[in-house]
Amino acid sequence: MSDLAVCFDELPTRGGGRVGVARLNAPKSLNALSLEMIQRLSAKLEAWAVDRSVVAVWLEGSGDKAFCAGGDVVALYRSLMEEGDVRGPDRGGLFAETYFTAEYRLDHRIHTYPKPLMVWGDGIVMGGGLGLLAGGFQRLATETTRIAMPEITIGLYPDIGASWFLNRMPPGIGAYLGLTGAQLNARDALDLGLADRFIPRDRRDDLLGALAEADYGDHDPADCRLAVEGVLDRFEARDQAPEGQVWPLRDHLQSLVGETGAADATARILADASDDPWLEANRGRLASGCPMTAHLVWRMLERHRHSSLADAFRDELGLSVQCCRQGDFAEGVRALLIDKDKQPKWSHADVASVPEEDIQALFASPWSKEEHPLRDLGVGHRVG
Repeated sequence: MSDLAVCFDELPTRGGGRVGVARLNAPKSLNALSLEMIQRLSAKLEAWAVDRSVVAVWLEGSGDKAFCAGGDVVALYRSLMEEGDVRGPDRGGLFAETYFTAEYRLDHRIHTYPKPLMVWGDGIVMGGGLGLLAGGFQRLATETTRIAMPEITIGLYPDIGASWFLNRMPPGIGAYLGLTGAQLNARDALDLGLADRFIPRDRRDDLLGALAEADYGDHDPADCRLAVEGVLDRFEARDQAPEGQVWPLRDHLQSLVGETGAADATARILADASDDPWLEANRGRLASGCPMTAHLVWRMLERHRHSSLADAFRDELGLSVQCCRQGDFAEGVRALLIDKDKQPKWSHADVASVPEEDIQALFASPWSKEEHPLRDLGVGHRVG
């Protein structure tokens, strides 16, 4: 197996075209998204975007367990320890700024990519992995797909554009998912707009073969999209998708969240007496999760109810860096993934006791508008 962080291939098609194939290549870490992965994938996507012979792009993960289990939070933690281990506004965060800037720029590029980009969302798709999946032209789920944004467990919040796309779910559902880190299956992903197709995982090779045999016309982007859609139509098998967890409970979930605020929503969810196993697991995650995260989830959804995707990414960048510099992120990663004692010492006892000034401190941008690393995001890229 190659030691490269991302492996690339190009499948020849009828008419002299090629399908670009990118494979995240860190199966031992469940393809956790490293900075090297981000940089290599970004460069290749830009090259394929201007290569007329590339008619479509396929993105997947190595191994049979995960597409991508999230961002490389262990590397972020270690960088913070090296840059200065005292929590506060003067803490380091240089690597965090570099990492999140590159990640969000890549995620935004996938959302606006000019060619049909398919994401094979097989296995675990969490955090940063969902950032790669969410923007795909065709997001393909399988019977093993498990999607979640469990940042409540590490003191971060649903980033990678989630401040924007969680708002596009039915009212209250995005907030519930962000507060609890709930796991979703393929049917949930289809119901909530996080996936476009259900394709059994054992059809992957046949699907790639059919994409290579398709007729992409004169390689015009519209012709390429139609060709991809036509192939996927033949492989979709929604009748084989698992039973959904969210949609049958949507009224109940909406009644729990309401519109009153993070503290009230948290209290309602934790007081719910339902014995549904999925709801119980979600309550447990919220009960032991970071109190500050609950507020960040709520505030970011409020701030980006009507914003652009680019504005959401810009806001997320500042907040993510501040979470590393002075928030609970380092402590959350320590407890879950470094020492693995699962006993984080959060800065606040519970959601209700988080003071407003502490929340506002995290929302203070590290840069002026003119200095923002993503100030040009959304300018100059073709959408399709």
